[in-house]
Amino acid sequence: MKYGFIIDNRKCIGCHACTVACKSEHDVPVGVNRTWVKQVEKGQFPHTQRLFSVMRCNHCTDAPCVTICPVEALHKREDGIVDFDSDRCIGCKACMQACPYDALYIDPDTHTAAKCNYCAHRVDVGLEPACVNVCPEHAIISGDMEDPFSEISTMLSQEKVTVRKPEKDTKPNLFYINGDEASLTPTHTQEEDQYMWSEQTGGVGHFAKYAENRKQQANPAEMSAKLAGGKDGSKTQVQAIMEKTRRVYDAPRKGTLWGWEVSAYVWTKAIATGALLVPFMASVSGLANLGTALQWSAVIVGMLFLAITGGLLIKDLDQPSRFLYILLRPQWKSWLVRGGYAITFYGLALTIWAIGLWSESQVMSSIGLWLGALLGGITSVYTAFLFAQAKGRDFWQSPMLSFHMLIHSFMAGGAVFAILGMLGIGESDWLVFVPRLLMLCIGLNLAVILVELTTPHATADAKLTVKMITSGQYKHQFWIGLVGLGNLIPMVLLITGIPILIALAAICVLIGIYVSEHIWVQAPQQIPLS
Repeated sequence: MKYGFIIDNRKCIGCHACTVACKSEHDVPVGVNRTWVKQVEKGQFPHTQRLFSVMRCNHCTDAPCVTICPVEALHKREDGIVDFDSDRCIGCKACMQACPYDALYIDPDTHTAAKCNYCAHRVDVGLEPACVNVCPEHAIISGDMEDPFSEISTMLSQEKVTVRKPEKDTKPNLFYINGDEASLTPTHTQEEDQYMWSEQTGGVGHFAKYAENRKQQANPAEMSAKLAGGKDGSKTQVQAIMEKTRRVYDAPRKGTLWGWEVSAYVWTKAIATGALLVPFMASVSGLANLGTALQWSAVIVGMLFLAITGGLLIKDLDQPSRFLYILLRPQWKSWLVRGGYAITFYGLALTIWAIGLWSESQVMSSIGLWLGALLGGITSVYTAFLFAQAKGRDFWQSPMLSFHMLIHSFMAGGAVFAILGMLGIGESDWLVFVPRLLMLCIGLNLAVILVELTTPHATADAKLTVKMITSGQYKHQFWIGLVGLGNLIPMVLLITGIPILIALAAICVLIGIYVSEHIWVQAPQQIPLS
């Protein structure tokens, strides 16, 4: 048994009865939708048409929202329906980042994720979903696709159907007859603040949290068209498409889902892990000796910033009181769970190191240092794998992201120790080792960023994100804050070898790392998913 939907665009009249029925059936709050109708006008007078596309959860065979959910709040039933349990949800919004179809939202009443669940309570008693029942044109067909005698199975065998974003390999079970890319591909049309019968400047789509919602409203599709234009003002393919199509009605965007808290937590995590990884590298390479004061400084910095990291993670949850569910009700495929345990055990390794220093036990200190290096490395890069599970954001699928985060850990750790060197912490060989490590890491960091941005990207959304970073909305932050202040200026200052300038370079490095993480977290979220 495998349930699915067909949307027959030959019949849909855009009456929104399905949206209203869904809201009524599930008591969906104003401003968010489990199903909605997107309307696009296409063509030029007198050869025009209006396209209606019903948007909702695709009940994917390989649902990325289920994989990334850390607490099994989202789960796939035996009949193929992807359902959710609001009593387990912690409001991490990872599922919203993972869904390529923009199907999930945060319920403003429960502060938990919600979406179309195929009216599972109706299906269980032999009824059709409410939207199917109410559609006046029978444009929505539901049923068991594995039943050869069902209507949906017959139509799938006889009609040419399309799905949204097949390249995501989610195997969606929502099919469109006469599906049109102008309507199904978000960047083919421009988002507006005002549509027919609706005004959306208030940003009602995501009640839970807008870290930077208003300043992130620049339209990436429009920006892409402008950026791709030739110097002679010639029209690009994107511009030509957008002139012939326009979005006339849609649901509001959900805003920036992961705000400054996530950018800051990646930054503090880099400092927390770098505080151990840098002394470990010095120790195993024999390039510098670790004095007792230096080791205690590393332990204190590591524990302090690890605690701040945990606090930021909890703050970003819309159900912060449930944060322990990640450890107590884990779904092990999620990198949120794996990362949560990595952070926990890394904290334990720091504690073992501290006990070894306090008790003057060389064995325990060595165990803490080596175990901490292993867990610190995992902690520093796990977020890259978490972002990779967020299939809705193409730019985060870069294989270089783990190297990006690991290098940032060494840079952040080196920067902190360079600042502490001004306080006299560290022997002479250590004070030589740290600036050299920073220069090496800056070079590697610039190389990794160059590869991330210049390697050909497989999707239009990823290419659009790169344009946004290098010559669009984030260009000043990128060139001035990241490249200039965060890398080139520190390199010059470090070459001088002057202690005060080395400390200044370290401060610039820390600022540059935060700017980098902010851009990498924020920019991909500006790409519309529906």
